[in-house]
Amino acid sequence: MTTTPSRPAPSAGPAAPFSASASSPAPAREELVARAQALQPLLREHAARIEADRRVTDEVIDALTRAGLFKLTVPRRFGGYESDVRTLIDVTAALAEGDGSTGWVAAVINTCNWLAALFPEQAQEEVFGDDPEARVTGVFSPTATSRRVEGGWRMTGRWYYNSGSSHSSWAVLGMPITDENGEVADQAMVLAPCSELSLEDTWFVAGMRGTASNCLIAEDVFVPEHRVMSVPGAIEGDVPADHGPSGLFRTAFAPLLAVGLAGPQLGLGRAALKLVTEKAATKPMSYTYYETQADSVGVQIQVAEAAMKIDTAHLHVHRAATDLDTAAARGVDLDLLTRARVRADTGHAIENLLSALSTLADVHGAGTFADANTLQRIWRDASVAGRHAASRPAVGMEIYGKVLLGVEERITPYV
Repeated sequence: MTTTPSRPAPSAGPAAPFSASASSPAPAREELVARAQALQPLLREHAARIEADRRVTDEVIDALTRAGLFKLTVPRRFGGYESDVRTLIDVTAALAEGDGSTGWVAAVINTCNWLAALFPEQAQEEVFGDDPEARVTGVFSPTATSRRVEGGWRMTGRWYYNSGSSHSSWAVLGMPITDENGEVADQAMVLAPCSELSLEDTWFVAGMRGTASNCLIAEDVFVPEHRVMSVPGAIEGDVPADHGPSGLFRTAFAPLLAVGLAGPQLGLGRAALKLVTEKAATKPMSYTYYETQADSVGVQIQVAEAAMKIDTAHLHVHRAATDLDTAAARGVDLDLLTRARVRADTGHAIENLLSALSTLADVHGAGTFADANTLQRIWRDASVAGRHAASRPAVGMEIYGKVLLGVEERITPYV
């Protein structure tokens, strides 16, 4: 919760890599969040360069790698942690408190690493076997063409908005499955090494500038059969992966994709509240008799409203994560009503965060939008991230409302 003080972060980042093996215990959530908090000073120091370069700096990527924060969803047999969804959210929120783009890249890569771990063991070996530190980016939209050939498929296409693309070695991409007549018969996701793809610099945006969410291009790339997986099958829980004892890879597919990206926005909300409340103690209340903003009853009420909305976002996201983690650990499938509610939880959380940030910008005043003011970058980052298709509030509410009312019409398979 935003109004509950968190325990102090360690004063310095990790000096040496955190080693992991399948036989050693995975770090607890508190330990991983503490590692993320320890990196916040470094992330704040690099934030301006991350934005200017439109990619996370190599120093920050190296620091996250040493802290093991790209291994949250990697299978244990490759030295990963197989952390639960709540840990993914809390770690990426802590990172986004330091820098939004870094938190977002960590969320996307960990989510795509999880997707890679759903493929058959042969594919997992190709991704993580020789490189346990492999990072996977990805885009689901089937913006490609395909044709069956012996042993697999040949694929040509373009996929926009691959966050973390400049630091990833593999990509999980959407591909249509065509029949012998060339007609689309199914939708798949495929794993492809970035070395077989080209990257076009297309990410010129108002917020989340440092995510390097550029366009990946495939020109007649061969994809072997073991690196092709049905998306409708995955939505129904039919994946070839060995689920393992942790349960992570049994997590409901579409709900994880929605709520898994909420963590960075929670962190941005917390960072904005902290900045505005600290400044209010000394910031003048222009054109009034108040000496500072903190003296104003109007400001006090607005800040409280913003804090409550940020808390509301945490409550909904954490409820969704708990439902996903509990079902996965028990080896049971989430019912349709809960899966629909997770989509609504995610959208409602994002809606509250964006509203809170708008209020905090009102309190902070026109100075919010000075180039040198950190709050304007937070506001831009949240405004862009909050419009991601996976978490659009109206879509989530419509999905949930239809299920509550027993309306059978579906507007998306991603429930």
